[in-house]
Amino acid sequence: MKTFNFKIVFYLSGILLLMNTFFMFLCVIFSLIWEDGLSLGFLFSAIITGTIGGSMYFSTKKTLRVVRKREGYLIVSVGWLLLILTGTLPYFFSIPNLPLSVYYSNEITTLNLFYETVSGYTATGTTIFNNIDYLPKSILFWRSLTHWIGGMGIIVLTIAILPILGIGGMQLFSAEYTGGVSPDKVHPRIADTAKNLWFIYIMLTFVEVVLLYFAGMNLFDAVNHSFSTLSSGGFSTKDNGIAYWRNNVLIQYILAFFMMLSGTNFIILYFLSRLKWRQAWKNEEFKTYLVLVAMISIIVAFVTYFHYYKNETFSFYNLEKALRFAFFHTTSIISTTGFVVSDYTMITPFVTLIFFSLFFVGGSAGSTAGGVKIIRQIILLKNSIIEFKRLLHPNAVIPVRYGGKAISRKIVYNILAFFVMYMFIWISSSILFSLLNDNLVKDYESIISSLSVSASALSNVGSGIGVYGPANNMEGLTDAAKLLCSFLMIIGRLEIFTFLIIFTPYFWKSN
Repeated sequence: MKTFNFKIVFYLSGILLLMNTFFMFLCVIFSLIWEDGLSLGFLFSAIITGTIGGSMYFSTKKTLRVVRKREGYLIVSVGWLLLILTGTLPYFFSIPNLPLSVYYSNEITTLNLFYETVSGYTATGTTIFNNIDYLPKSILFWRSLTHWIGGMGIIVLTIAILPILGIGGMQLFSAEYTGGVSPDKVHPRIADTAKNLWFIYIMLTFVEVVLLYFAGMNLFDAVNHSFSTLSSGGFSTKDNGIAYWRNNVLIQYILAFFMMLSGTNFIILYFLSRLKWRQAWKNEEFKTYLVLVAMISIIVAFVTYFHYYKNETFSFYNLEKALRFAFFHTTSIISTTGFVVSDYTMITPFVTLIFFSLFFVGGSAGSTAGGVKIIRQIILLKNSIIEFKRLLHPNAVIPVRYGGKAISRKIVYNILAFFVMYMFIWISSSILFSLLNDNLVKDYESIISSLSVSASALSNVGSGIGVYGPANNMEGLTDAAKLLCSFLMIIGRLEIFTFLIIFTPYFWKSN
């Protein structure tokens, strides 16, 4: 009879908390440099987090390094919750010491701080803060840092843990990239892959910081927006977000390019960094991703151009503006970053619906993006098309193929179940959201806002449409609605099944 190996759960969760502790100490140093008076708050947070993490790590350091499926689920769920709970401490100890009457028009409650932390680590990017321009630098830095930590955490999670758990579509990583290793052991090759991805993640962040700095951002803004971009987050250091640089064309193109990278499978980025172009181009998901971004950008640019400039003489300047607008927002939404230069819902309903549909697409598997993921969309579509053949030839064995290889029915069924569960959660949470959030206007906008906010939270996009569109924050949500959004952000980031399974009774039964 197998029992839970709680020691490995404590061991790996302790490592996550010690990582959080390191970044909190980093904020202590920066707070002292910036002299914003919040260093003690970060220091207390680091001491508490480090004590808990150190106790968990050192008390289980000699445990057997074996991760079975059930331990894997617990590691992901418990580890992520501990990151969020301890990540709330810097806000909890620092924010009350600020003159709230000066900085905020909304009440700063524990729930609000929890919501902000969840939005940070899940790289969703919605905020409850007003007057962000007046927030101390150390708080702004911590907000962006939670994005960066959560973004890389998702990469390592996808490569090292999800294949072990058998999450639909992610098994392809195990077969193709980790050499078909045993699903029960943390194999050295997986560890090496994680190290390589960390290196790429850090280097891309550094390159973006340099480019944004020379494009016109100051160093502080460049660092924070690079953290937000590579993690597909969305937090900004400005009240107006990226619209603050609406006249800086170069900054917009740099952000759009790196948002596209954040939505790309980081294994593909690794191949590209090693100049393995053919190996990268053989990836079906990568090609689909590029084609989808290009196609939607062209369509949106065409509609935008003729919406604004239909009565004007043709101008390459206006065409470039339309293309830039389309490319920026397409990459922003499909990568689930959520940056906006202007309110894209004000163009036409057609453009709004295109962007809303991207909420459910998401980026590539193995990227920092949220959403359903393109690889699942491909397999779902292929299976649906093949179903026509199966109806005509019921006795024929017609497998779904991805990358030229047949995919097992188990993976296809898992993806189908994931998609059904995803849509069920979206619809039911939209209905619940409309009940819990009585701040919405009582007309069709209430329905639109409920549908978009729940989809945005579940896909970790950030802004929705309607009342809580790109031009607004989440301050007006009721407490119950904030809790619902926090729950959706967490389960969406952790691939739904990974988190929800621990609440089922048979998960805890010994077998």
